[in-house]
Amino acid sequence: MSLLFETIRLQDGVLQNLDFHNSRLNHSRKSLYKSTDDINLEQVIKIPSTCALGIYKCRVVYSKEVKSIEFEPYLPHAVKSLRLIEDNKISYNYKYTNRGSLNELLTKRERFDEIIIVKKGFITDTSYSNIIFFDGTQWYTPSTPLLQGTMRSFLLEKNMISEMPIKVTDLKRFQKARLINAMLPLESGKDIKIEKIGY
Repeated sequence: MSLLFETIRLQDGVLQNLDFHNSRLNHSRKSLYKSTDDINLEQVIKIPSTCALGIYKCRVVYSKEVKSIEFEPYLPHAVKSLRLIEDNKISYNYKYTNRGSLNELLTKRERFDEIIIVKKGFITDTSYSNIIFFDGTQWYTPSTPLLQGTMRSFLLEKNMISEMPIKVTDLKRFQKARLINAMLPLESGKDIKIEKIGY
């Protein structure tokens, strides 16, 4: 079985949304490895003094136990266009380090910066993030994600976004999209015009 990982945003020495990362990590450990104990990432992660200021990506690799913890400066991707790629069999319910199926789909992006994976007509995720859409009034996220992202869960809990089924044919109802994940909070996301989403 592939190892799993959590990517945690470290901002000015503070780990963000740690409760959501703890929850997903321990749920995965119980489901896949039958673990009976909980890991508290706040106790396991030791933040280097060199990461006290700025934004860093903290990557925790684990199975039943934590295998490694690494830090690196965060360099966001510039995504301005998205290609719709259909795959009706893809599954990524857990955050596995083996991303072979996602990376294979990503090679088909051609002139686009990133992909949106479509499964049985419904919008799911990009290759590395959840996605939200703005209709002029509020933000919506597909109710059919491949992975329940921690930022997605946080925004839903805070009622900052709503969940609904979104088909490819529904995209014309929206004005713009944003990518969200642990490293991409709602407020720091860049708008992607709906007309920049295509085949």
